[in-house]
Amino acid sequence: FALWFNKKMKIILVFLMLKMSLFGSSLKVGENAPNFILNDQDGKQHQLSDYKGKKLVIYFFPKAFTPGWTKQACGLRDNYSDFILNNISVLGVSYDSESKLSEFKKQYNLEFDLLSDSKKTMGELYDVNSFYFFPQRKTFLIDQNGVLVHIIDSVNINSHADDILAIFKKLKGV
Repeated sequence: FALWFNKKMKIILVFLMLKMSLFGSSLKVGENAPNFILNDQDGKQHQLSDYKGKKLVIYFFPKAFTPGWTKQACGLRDNYSDFILNNISVLGVSYDSESKLSEFKKQYNLEFDLLSDSKKTMGELYDVNSFYFFPQRKTFLIDQNGVLVHIIDSVNINSHADDILAIFKKLKGV
């Protein structure tokens, strides 16, 4: 049984990796960003239309309290004043519960909201559900009109905040 299970798991993993590398996101730059309705770490509801007139960063992360995500979130926190100065809102999204996200936000003094997508609905809309238990690490940049202007498929957790600001500047949006 163990040999059969391992073989089956390898096939599934190879399929998932191929899906991610060959097909990428079904979302395209220039399209309207998919609408969503999710609660944040405090139970407050957010939807795309709440951000009309502002640029928006939506970044998906696998799990709160993991070393990579902590580094990524703290990098955004440390540059948050630059985001505010440039009229850019930031939302982090994971499959974690509201309470876990609340703990994380408090522990690391994050000024931006974290959305709980525990039913994986937003993950499906944004095509980040390649792995069932956690979303792909991906970032979506949206302009003031709700149009998707850039997708970061390969996130560098060390320079994520700087990369986002540079992209918005290059797009004449900042």
